[in-house]
Amino acid sequence: MTEALLAGPSALDEALDRYLAHLRVERGLLNATLEAYARDLREYADWLARQGISRLGDVTQPIILQHLAALQIRGLSRASQARHLASVRGLHKFANAEGFAPTDPSEGVGATRGSRPLPHFLGIEEVDRLLARPDSATAAGARDKAMLELLYASGLRVSELVGLPLGAIDAQTGVVRVRGKGGKERIVPVGERAREALATYLSGARQKLLGARHSIDLFVTPRGGRMTRQGFWKLLARHARAAGIEQRVYPHTLRHSFATHLLERGADLRAVQAMLGHADIGTTQIYTHVDRERLKAVIAKHPRA
Repeated sequence: MTEALLAGPSALDEALDRYLAHLRVERGLLNATLEAYARDLREYADWLARQGISRLGDVTQPIILQHLAALQIRGLSRASQARHLASVRGLHKFANAEGFAPTDPSEGVGATRGSRPLPHFLGIEEVDRLLARPDSATAAGARDKAMLELLYASGLRVSELVGLPLGAIDAQTGVVRVRGKGGKERIVPVGERAREALATYLSGARQKLLGARHSIDLFVTPRGGRMTRQGFWKLLARHARAAGIEQRVYPHTLRHSFATHLLERGADLRAVQAMLGHADIGTTQIYTHVDRERLKAVIAKHPRA
């Protein structure tokens, strides 16, 4: 890479654009993940600009640590801080490899220490109330029922759920083919209740929503488009309120509930890892901590505890 590229006034923006293109084309990240990286890196670039830094070659390790400290002071969650750090480290590693910067100042910078927060999940009775809310007699209700049942039965990410094509469900074998992070495909078994809800939705409700239109997407809206993540968040929140669930319920809440309830009933950790699509089993192990914490709470209620 030339000295002009290292020193040019637009070097930071160019490095950022090329890195995002690398993530999209060569790493094959999902749009939702790519958007999260782009937000984090744009915020980082804006912060560097406010410090008077326009080239990645001028960034030092103390500057990165100052940025992370600013995020912590702002109250960003540990998970968001970790994702932000991963974005920053990826950018600097890429910039060094591509010649945008002579060194990688992020090397050796670790995530903020501290206990990892346990994921929020619903109790089984709460899940039952939530899944009972949609009215399958209506087209929208049948769709909502199918989406909620499938999400809880499979532990899909919301981006995976709304991105399912019509052919992803194999009714004969009772599995769903999911394309997850990095474009990796996995096969997840689906329980009987979810299959029944899907069959009800596909038997007529889906076409009622589409009208005369056609779509390759499994879950659609009355406008003929694919259900979006934002649209699903809204319908989930509406059904959760109607079910009398006090805590805020997000799509990931059902994913967490799926994994927690499986492990409580003796499911193998490796099997849960495969169904969730976790690359590292350490990510799945957080649910064993949830199970232990619940056990401690039960023991604490014993009269001789």
